[in-house]
Amino acid sequence: MHTPASAAPAARPGSVVVVGAGLAGAQTVAALRKHGHDGRVTVLGDEGVAPYDRPPLSKELWTRPEPVWLRDDLGIDLDDLADDVRLDDPAVELLPGPAVRTRGGEVLTADAVVVASGSRPVLPPGWDADVLHTAADAARLRAALRPGARLLVVGAGWIGAEVSGAAREAGAEVTVLEAGDAPLERQLGHAVGAHLVPWFDDAGVRLRLRSPAQEVHPDGVTLATGEHVPADVVLAAVGARPATGWLRGTVPQQAFDPAGSLLVDASGAVPDVAGLYAVGDTASRPHPVLGRVPGGHWSAALHDPDAVVRGMLGLELPDPQAPYVFSRQLGHDLALFGLPAGEPTAWRGTPGEGPWAAFWTDAGDVPDDGAAVVQAVLLVDAPREVGAVRRLMNRPEPLRLDLVRASDPSVRLRDTVAR
Repeated sequence: MHTPASAAPAARPGSVVVVGAGLAGAQTVAALRKHGHDGRVTVLGDEGVAPYDRPPLSKELWTRPEPVWLRDDLGIDLDDLADDVRLDDPAVELLPGPAVRTRGGEVLTADAVVVASGSRPVLPPGWDADVLHTAADAARLRAALRPGARLLVVGAGWIGAEVSGAAREAGAEVTVLEAGDAPLERQLGHAVGAHLVPWFDDAGVRLRLRSPAQEVHPDGVTLATGEHVPADVVLAAVGARPATGWLRGTVPQQAFDPAGSLLVDASGAVPDVAGLYAVGDTASRPHPVLGRVPGGHWSAALHDPDAVVRGMLGLELPDPQAPYVFSRQLGHDLALFGLPAGEPTAWRGTPGEGPWAAFWTDAGDVPDDGAAVVQAVLLVDAPREVGAVRRLMNRPEPLRLDLVRASDPSVRLRDTVAR
């Protein structure tokens, strides 16, 4: 446990406005009450429904037709924990004070404002397609995709791969258009992405690589080559960006990273704006080993609120958590810990022949002694390794692995830590 000097505020806030009623916002409210905050808490949402977990929307699109409500899954009931819950009156402007103006026109002042407004799917200008981000989006997609319907997915990233596999299992005819050379190439590199290509064919999904979309309409996509690919439903799955546009004009430009996340300190505070905090997708947090960790990871929404509330209340901060992403796609499970950059340094097992893993290190190659600081680990179809890797990656000091031993599937990963 540690407490940076910047974590202790001048005084505990008496009132808090939490902007966002998703996982990060709900966890923030729960942490406030858990750590003794007895002042007024207001929650502003924008979907008109109680908090729910987003990952099942794509992973279990047909097997879970109802949202996974957080009051049932995590025991978080905003009506019990907060004084004022407005699930359909989002903040549209931040004012000095701090204060927020809601869509309904009311100005709410507070001692602290926590930005938990999440992210929004990217839809390039001129594109007319479905997206999958909310429970309402999922309901529309389920209703439109009857057995035999032609689904065209633009983008072979996390969401695109998850939805294409789920839709194929439900009887849809699925084609995925990917502008790059491999699935998840931007997130995991070309070498890993190339090993995922056969998964699409095995699942009965047609994958078309190097096929950038030029025009996107509800009845199909026109490629840069001029070819038109028809469809009954078109889903754009080309990424997401932090929903922080409502802060522009009040928060200085230097407080944002290039993607639009707020640059916060270890306590989640925005240094340039008194009383402003950010969690989840909207925050770019410092990590002692990984450097700046942008939002967008489910684990950030789950774990960061506790650290932010501790910092807000002047309590000791917990050890930071490494980013964690879990994906179930096309009959396979992926667990990613840390921040991969470039191509993997080492591999464990053989892709296509059972469980396997990839390691990214700060060295970029395997040193002579085999030991390197690990920046990220990807586990594929290896559920027994997940717990051990999570514990290793969440240590407060850099994780050094003997990559020669770690590449041997017969050696337990926890036994490959370099001394």
